[in-house]
Order: sequence, then structure tokens, then C-alpha cells
Amino acid sequence: MTVRRALVAIVLPAALLAAAVITAAAGAGTTAKVGSGTASAAQSVCGLGNGKKATGTPIKIGAIATKQPGTDFTDIPNMAQAYFNCVNDNGGIYGHPIKYYIETEQTNPAQIAGLAKKLVSSDHVVAVVGNTSLIECTVDHKYWEQQGFFVIDSGIAPECYSTSHSAAVNMGPRYSSDGAAQYVLSQHVNKLIFDQSNVPGLGYNSGGVELISKAAGVPEQSLADDVPIQDANSVALKLVQAAGSSGGIVLNFTPDQAALILQAAQKQGLEDSVKAWACSTPCNSDFLAQSLGSAWDNKLFVNAELNLTGAPGPDGALYRAIIAKYKPKLAFGVGSFSQMGFVEGRIAVAALLSMGKGASYTVKTVNAAIENVKNFKTDILCKPWYYGNAPLHIPNNTDRTVTPSSGKMVLKQGCTGISAVDPAIGKVRAIEKKQGIK
Repeated sequence: MTVRRALVAIVLPAALLAAAVITAAAGAGTTAKVGSGTASAAQSVCGLGNGKKATGTPIKIGAIATKQPGTDFTDIPNMAQAYFNCVNDNGGIYGHPIKYYIETEQTNPAQIAGLAKKLVSSDHVVAVVGNTSLIECTVDHKYWEQQGFFVIDSGIAPECYSTSHSAAVNMGPRYSSDGAAQYVLSQHVNKLIFDQSNVPGLGYNSGGVELISKAAGVPEQSLADDVPIQDANSVALKLVQAAGSSGGIVLNFTPDQAALILQAAQKQGLEDSVKAWACSTPCNSDFLAQSLGSAWDNKLFVNAELNLTGAPGPDGALYRAIIAKYKPKLAFGVGSFSQMGFVEGRIAVAALLSMGKGASYTVKTVNAAIENVKNFKTDILCKPWYYGNAPLHIPNNTDRTVTPSSGKMVLKQGCTGISAVDPAIGKVRAIEKKQGIK
């Protein structure tokens, strides 16, 4: 895909387009700081890119993420924090640093609602960026609407994709599982088994897979397993027996739990006992590729909502450089989760910079800028990302398939649209066509 700079509703000067890294020498014997320099088609920068610490009044941003046994999404806000650190070291938002508040929750509705109110009433955040939770969108979406927040998130729950004030950089477990199922069905399987974590959203996540399998005329069976997984050997054997030798299996788990199942399958010599194994996006992680070894090379197919972590391009280069420089706490290392946090931070900073120097950063003004983001181009996503005024948002509805190879994920299939057999995808494509979004 051609790499171009991110555009928002208000076009920025090239030097102020947020994100990517300079690693070349800035002069004899001198190396430029990470994120500094002048943005161009081949290079992006953090914040103003001036290499100077931002010291003005902070702009406050908040996030809520699930962190509990068997389900940990904190790589996403932790990576956003690292990106914001880079922005703050490079002039911030016209001299204003970003102060980021990360809250974690354990799938407790009262706790989640309380954290949202804390961010607004006590911390006085003006934007919500990086939310990633099993049920946060379900619990809080009406509150965010009432308070005037347009959330930039990594969606999990249905309301992340079916409401007006949430727009995710990912396509979430339902649509990513759709993509994984599409690839498995392309391998001419005669049955599809879909297995996922036994957490809230089971029926929602499996609904698209069921529709896509039905449209292909292939029987489908949906299963669920408690996490953390206690007996991975039994889970792997159960899946293989259910699929049969001509069947396919799609997993929807976090990287650590998927790794347990796949390692157990390998231990029992089951990796070749079905026609195809696939995973939703969380498996797109070097953590998983390295944990499996070569036995799964070109045998496991992962729906990747974002680009290869080692792909060329200015945003990909900055993402990797920030990890090396700021060393964010990443449970699953380089992979889709941390890419999501990086892109979410990128979008937020582009929106803030679009407001211009001397702007007043309030909930109203900042969220107006976020809502106005459109045609945001990054080499990490297949298509430009957008927000805009719509009853539902699934701006990321086209993605790739990757497979392990020598401890890294490599490209198996280029950017492919998620099937409009799943009704919400069809609705979003109609909105995109009406609004002239490509």
C-alpha cells in the first residue's frame, strides 16, 4: 500500500503530522532523538518533532482496560502511553504534554462505571483513548454519549461497533473471527469448529462465523473454554475430534491462552490432524510465533487486523523505535495489541494538533476534533481510518492473513474485506459509500 501522511478534518502542515522515527545521523557523530525531525512520506515524527520537552499545562486523556487471569488487554494503553511519552519529549501538543490515566478492571459493571466517572469527574480528562475491555462499551457507551466523548478504542463488546460515540482501530473478536473463518473456508474444509474464551460476548462473537459458514454451505459448531485454561491437552483433542480430518478450527483467545492450546496440539502430534487451523487477531504476535516454534510454520493462519510488526513504512518504524526507546510493559511483546495502542495514540495526537496553536483543550473542543478525523492514513492499517457522524462505526473492515515462519509472523494473504454477509459490515460499507469514504 502507498504510504502517505495522516490527514484529519483540518489539514496540518507537513511538519506537524504526528508519528514515526528518525534513526539516521542528524550530523557528524550525532544521532537524532526518537520521534524528532520533519515529517515526510518516508518519515513521521512524535508531536512537533522538535526534540524538546513539553512543559505546558497537561492535556489529560484516560483509558480503561481489562486485566484479569486469562484476559489481559493492557498492552494497548501501555503502548499508547509510550507513544505519548515520545510526543511529550518532542514538543507535545504545541508545548502541552499529554497526561495519560490508565485504569484496569475485572469485568465488574459497577467497577467499570465507577472508573468512567472517576476519569471524567476526578481526573478531568478531555478525551478517552485506548479503552479495551470485555464489557466496557456495554456498560459505559451511554455515559460517554451524555458527556460528549467520542471514544477511540480497541473494541471487544458489541456496543463498540454499534453505537455513535465509539470508533475502534481494530475490528474486534466478531469481525476478526469472521476473517479467520473466511480463510479457513477458502481451504475447502467440510466443517468449521469455532472455539473461544468463555467470557462475556460468546453469542455475539460466534454470530458472524455462523453466518459466513452458512453462506458457504459448511456446517459450523461453536464451543467455549474457561480461561485460564487448565487442561490444554483435552481442549486440543476435543477440537480436533470435533473438526475431523477434513475440517478446520478457528480460535478466539488472547495470545497466551491460544499458545497453550496450540502447544498442546503439537505435543500430541495433532497439528496435521485437521485441514486448517486459524486464529483471530490476538495471535498475531511474535510472542506466539516464538512460543510455537517451526512446527506451526505455514499451518496456522491468523487474521491480522493490522500490518506485520516488521513491515516497512514510517509508522511501523516509529512503533518499533518507541518500543526500543521507552520499553513499555508489554505482556505479549511486539504484536497487534501494542500496534493498536500506537495507532490510537497517533489518531488522538493528529486530532489535537489539528486544533492549532493556542486552542482551548476542553471536552467539547477536543472531541469535536476527534469526531472530525477522516482519511487518516497509516501503513499499519489496510485502509484509511475515520470517525465522522454515523450511528455505528467499523472503520477497520479490511485486513490481512499471516502465518508463523521462523519465530515471526509473515504475510499469507494481502488486504481482504470482511464479508458483508455479516449485516453490520454491510451497513458500514453503505455508510462509507454514501459519505464518499474509500
